Amino acid sequence: QMADPFLYNTGERSNYGCLGHEVQIEHLKAYVCRPSFSTDKAVIVVHDVFGWRFPDIRFIVDLIAGHGYITICPDFFKGTEPWKSTDHWADFPDWMKNHDPMKVDKEADVVLKYLKEQCGAKKIGIVGFSWGGMAVHHLMLKNPQLTAGVSLYGIIRDSEERYRLLNPTFFIFGEKDHTISLDQIFLLEDKLKQYCKVPYKIKVYPGQVHGFAQLKPEDMKPDDKPYIEEARRDMIDWIKMFV
Repeated sequence: QMADPFLYNTGERSNYGCLGHEVQIEHLKAYVCRPSFSTDKAVIVVHDVFGWRFPDIRFIVDLIAGHGYITICPDFFKGTEPWKSTDHWADFPDWMKNHDPMKVDKEADVVLKYLKEQCGAKKIGIVGFSWGGMAVHHLMLKNPQLTAGVSLYGIIRDSEERYRLLNPTFFIFGEKDHTISLDQIFLLEDKLKQYCKVPYKIKVYPGQVHGFAQLKPEDMKPDDKPYIEEARRDMIDWIKMFV
């Protein structure tokens, strides 16, 4: 039984005027934002359950692009309905069965091909939030083309195949996330020490709940703001270090 995974109230979000544009890539739509200068570095952003059109995710795409990366958020739900804050939590497990964050390989390949062939990207990193954080963890175990990953509050349930990361991966968690217990985080740390041969990092941000790092400035509470900003800086620093 899953607790209500999203404490944040998505009904009270401010609108957001995007800086990028939408494109069609094979069977996927995607939101792309480019920096003001040309670059061969790119970052894929994997959205959470609210999908690729959610304003918070577009804000993050634009933020990363502002640091000098061609940044793209594809619709990993392939045109199907994202989860909505008005949906009933009882239906969430069924919805998840049709939106499996471990089944993103085909979409990732389409986007990697687009970034390399159409955008001239040579180094490509990936960042994902919640559902997207689980997808990133999965892809960092499977896809050597991804130079670095940042998984924000997306934990993959324990099994021995989950720790042999192919490239540097950073895991960000909120201390008060009621979907991910500190025990799970300690277990992840323990297993990575045992199995992981590449650089990795795990960081827990005090007092923060699920979804904390993608809030837009006007939606932040003053007490949380320093941690949100720190998590974003840490995310960008990791990308800059390896991509």
